Amino acid sequence: MDITITDGLVLMPPPFANGLDTWSRTDGTPGSPTWAGQANAALVSADADFGGCLEMVKTANTQSLRYMGNTPIVTGLYLRVKLRIKAVSGNLPDVRVAAWAGDSAGNNVAGAAQVGPSVTLTSYGEVVEVSAIIGAGNRQGVDMVWGSQPVFGHFGLDLTGPNGGTVRIDDIVIEDATDVFARKLMDWVDVRDFGAKGDGTTDDSAAFEAADAASQGRSVLVSAGSYYLGSSVTFESKVRFEGTVIMPDSATLSLTRNYDLETYEAAFGNELTGFKKALQALFTFTDHATLDLSGRRIAVNAPIDVAAVAGLTGQGFEIRRVLRNGTFDVTTSTAWDSSVVTSQATYATSAPRTLTAVANVSQIEVGSLVQGTGVGREVYVTARNIGAGTLTLSQPLYGAAGVRTFTFSRFRYVLDFSGFSALSKFELHDIEFNLKGIASAIMMAPDGIIFQVGDCFFNKPKDRVITSIDRGDQGLLVDNCQFLSNEQATPAQNRTSIVLNANGNDVKLRHNRVVRFAHFAVLGGAGNLILGNHFFHGDNELNGVRRAGVVLASTNVKTTINGNYIDNCSIEWTNEYDADPNFTSGFSFGGLTVDGNIFTVINVNPAFRWIVVKPYGTDHFIQGFSMQGNVFKPLNGAIDRVEMVDTTHADLNYARFKNIVVTGNSFNSVNQVISNPMTMEYSQNTAATVWTISAAGLLPFNGRARNVVALVAEGMILGPAGERRGDMPYTRIEQGVSKQDVTLNWADPSAGKVQITIRVDTPV
Repeated sequence: MDITITDGLVLMPPPFANGLDTWSRTDGTPGSPTWAGQANAALVSADADFGGCLEMVKTANTQSLRYMGNTPIVTGLYLRVKLRIKAVSGNLPDVRVAAWAGDSAGNNVAGAAQVGPSVTLTSYGEVVEVSAIIGAGNRQGVDMVWGSQPVFGHFGLDLTGPNGGTVRIDDIVIEDATDVFARKLMDWVDVRDFGAKGDGTTDDSAAFEAADAASQGRSVLVSAGSYYLGSSVTFESKVRFEGTVIMPDSATLSLTRNYDLETYEAAFGNELTGFKKALQALFTFTDHATLDLSGRRIAVNAPIDVAAVAGLTGQGFEIRRVLRNGTFDVTTSTAWDSSVVTSQATYATSAPRTLTAVANVSQIEVGSLVQGTGVGREVYVTARNIGAGTLTLSQPLYGAAGVRTFTFSRFRYVLDFSGFSALSKFELHDIEFNLKGIASAIMMAPDGIIFQVGDCFFNKPKDRVITSIDRGDQGLLVDNCQFLSNEQATPAQNRTSIVLNANGNDVKLRHNRVVRFAHFAVLGGAGNLILGNHFFHGDNELNGVRRAGVVLASTNVKTTINGNYIDNCSIEWTNEYDADPNFTSGFSFGGLTVDGNIFTVINVNPAFRWIVVKPYGTDHFIQGFSMQGNVFKPLNGAIDRVEMVDTTHADLNYARFKNIVVTGNSFNSVNQVISNPMTMEYSQNTAATVWTISAAGLLPFNGRARNVVALVAEGMILGPAGERRGDMPYTRIEQGVSKQDVTLNWADPSAGKVQITIRVDTPV
């Protein structure tokens, strides 16, 4: 490409034969002295080698010749200045191409290199060619690097060395040498053309920004080299990296037209570093709401503190962002080792989410799991105050009042969001976590709403998959994911890994597959939807122990469990997050709907139950529960019944049951069928005034016979002599030691058959 043609630039100076009044004896600037009429300079019209040329006698230590016209320089243009010279007589001087660099205001750019390589003349009559290439970019082969500030130059030569010699100089040639550096058609601009040095230490940020600004629809090439960028850089153009960049952690590289892992990996020369810088850019302005990993696998050797990567530690971020389509592959390192601290602390129910007087508080990390006597499952450290010696907890403790010793375990997560003060509307889709029994997957921020995990695979987590340390799980969505335990060969009762926990409300778990964890979900809030999941937590043990698949850890849960395949585990309903677990006022256990599920279990003791209510304090009761349209089926043996009250801490107050519906369920290999209301047939063969009808075992949770809502005689009611009775009996409820009997009381001795409907509750 000849830029003198395409861009109309005039590069060539006039021949010496046109006169020496346009050739300066100094720097070439307007008003500088010229060579016209000088005694030591003359035009020669017929030199054997040159034809017309200039003859000069060297009389000054540095004798300069500069064309006084403004030869233009533009970024991306490289000029070659050539001259041919020969010594005629006298001392043999040195010669070099030289210039004066001018900016747009006409001032000299002192920082630009303004002399080229020096050549020594060694004999008389020998024609020597001297040249230099001038341009903005710090490229190999550029003799005079000018950067982007100069816009024109005065070009010529210097004679140095001994005085007294005579030389002849052919007409100076200035030509476009850009094609020397072009490796293909130039649909790109190179950052080196804008002054980038690529030496790994010089700050090339301004050159990168200048190249992007000048691209005008072309792409930007970061050619070979190591470029230090001391501040944030944004490319509005497409960019291609042959070289790599080095940046402080706080500086962001935003690639608005190449926002993908492959480009970031090329930019930083490392897959993991590239991912972190791409993730950092996701939380800044990149014109993108989604980071697509393009199906790539990222080897991760340590937890990723996402807030620190984003430069937002202690800050909130509540704009939708999405990470999708790739794999995190954990590699072994000590960075995944959990921190475990045992410490004494004081707990008071008046401050239900605070531990005070915590010994060694500085050693206890935010995000640590709290364990000890009186502590419910999945209680975490939300915050700490080292000066005050206090810890803030994600949930109250049900039975830890006073001075206790606790264990604090901080697990390590591939993506740790706990450094944010709040994070809302963040989504993970189509991500595979290969955890290999080494690491956990995701720790959520302490606050925020609508964190979404969809279509993801979690393989062999060491401790947890998704951990919430406070209310950052409000509106949590987990859909269409697969969770495979690292403890599949471990008996169910010995497993410790858990898929997820939540403390806030409105959690939605839909269409997931969960294999052999200790628990699928421990949920502390209300408004949960658990729909269409298959979670199975069995083992290969005969008469094996089974644990909870889902734990509902508060009383009034307002939760629906619908259409799930609940396999070798139970639903456990507790109030273990209550600092004062005894019921005094408000709501007790209520608001739970368990409809349309498939329940199965294999190789278990008959004492196994699928529905377990476990009060941690006294006087609780059930005040709203629906269990309809479910199918229950044990394999390889039968069980006694499907539901129970776990009285480890306390029993329920059966006298206060209300609004319970248990109907339309299918029981297979279950010894005791239950329903509420329960309709049963009773026959009294010997005439009596009192008929005692037992509902023992027939009512949910083995509760009391609290109401009779229907009574129908099947056939005639007869007296001792076969006479027909026409009177109506009255009923007495809650009879017998266990209060599970109902009596029918007749005016006279009677016999016959009735259909009676009994309720375990008072309907509302």
